[in-house]
Amino acid sequence: MSEALSDAKAKSPKYALNRAMLGELIELLSKEGHQLIGPQREDGTIVLNPITSLEDLPVGLEDEQDSGRYRLKSIAPDDARADSLFQTTVGPQSWRRYLFPPRQTLWKARRNGAGWEIDADAEATPKYAFIGVRSCDLTAIAVQARVYDNGDYTDPGFTARLGAAFIIAVNCTRAADTCFCASMDAGPAAREGYDIALTELAAPGGEVWFVAEVGSRRGADLLEAVGAGPAGAELVAAGEAAVAATARAMTRSIPADAAALLQRNPEHPHWADIAARCLGCANCTMVCPTCFCSTMEDVTSLDGQEAARLRHWDSCFSLDYSYIHGGPVRRDVKSRCRQWMTHKLSSWHEQFGTSGCTGCGRCITWCPVGIDITEEIAAFAKYQTTEIREEA
Repeated sequence: MSEALSDAKAKSPKYALNRAMLGELIELLSKEGHQLIGPQREDGTIVLNPITSLEDLPVGLEDEQDSGRYRLKSIAPDDARADSLFQTTVGPQSWRRYLFPPRQTLWKARRNGAGWEIDADAEATPKYAFIGVRSCDLTAIAVQARVYDNGDYTDPGFTARLGAAFIIAVNCTRAADTCFCASMDAGPAAREGYDIALTELAAPGGEVWFVAEVGSRRGADLLEAVGAGPAGAELVAAGEAAVAATARAMTRSIPADAAALLQRNPEHPHWADIAARCLGCANCTMVCPTCFCSTMEDVTSLDGQEAARLRHWDSCFSLDYSYIHGGPVRRDVKSRCRQWMTHKLSSWHEQFGTSGCTGCGRCITWCPVGIDITEEIAAFAKYQTTEIREEA
C-alpha cells in the first residue's frame, strides 16, 4: 500500500456496528431497489446468490482449501467465531458473473417490412448490492474495469452494471491455504472501489462486531441511518491486527519478477511438464475473477422475423478460441497452458498496466489435478537459478 493511500485510510472515519445494524443496512439497500447478492452455502461450497437477509449468509462456516481440494466445515460452538458471517474466503464463483454475465444478449432485431428494427438495449441494467466482496475480488473488478473501459473502447454493459452497484467489501481476517493476495498487492485489506468495507470481529461469548470504513458518501449515509457510531481505538486496533495476521499467515506467493521470468522462458522444457499434467478443462479460467475471454453467437427465429446476438464466456483453453483461417493457432495443451499463465502474469502488464492475477487462489483449488500456479512459477525460478550457477 502506498504511503499516501495508507494515510488516507487511517484518517477516514471508522464506524462500529453490530450484526443487527448490518441487517438493517442491507434491508435499507433492498428497499432502495438493490438486488442483494452475497455468499451462500450451496452444494457443499460457497456461491454468490441473491439473498434476502443476513440469515442467508454462511453463518458459522469456514472453508478448507488446497490444491484440487475444497471443503466446508462448521466452526465449533465454543469458538468465538461460531456466529460469524464471513469466515469463509472465496468459492468457485466471482463477482464477474454479475458484472460480465456468462451469457448475455447484446442486441435484438425484428423484421420491419423490408428492413429491421434494432434494439440495442436488449437487457435492462440491474441494480445490485454486493455483500461481502473480498479484497482480491475488489481488485479483480478494478482490473476488469481497465479491460472494459480503456479510454478508447468501452463495454457499456459492464460499466453500467458496475456504476449502478453498491459494494460492501469485507477485509479478510483469515486466509485459505491457497490465498496469496498479499504477494500480488491485492489484499487482504480492501483499499478502494467500495462503498463500505467491513472488518468482522468476534468477541468472547459470540457477539459479532464490525469495524466499517467509508468509501462513498452514500456508504456514510447508510451507516449513520442505522445508528453506527465511531469505532473505539481498541476495536480499530483489533481489526487492523486481525488483517495484518492474515497477511502473515499466507504461505503461497508469486515473486515480483514473475513477468520477466516468464518472458525469458517461452520455450523452457517445464512447459511440457505442466502440459503433461493439465487436462485442458478450462476450470482455471472459469473460476478466475479477471478472465474475460468470450465468443459471439448469432441466432434467428425459425420464421426469420427475429434475430439476436449473444455473447457468452469462452476460454483460451478452448481449441476453437484461437481458430483463424486454416485452423487453431494453439493446437496443443502446452501452448494453451503457456498462453494462460504468461498472459495472466506477464503480458497483461503490457496491455492493461497491471497483473491479471489478484492472488485469490481459485485456480489452485479448482484444478482437478492440483496444478498450483505459485509452484510452477517457483519451478521456473529454480531452473533459472540452476542455469545461472551452471554457467558460472
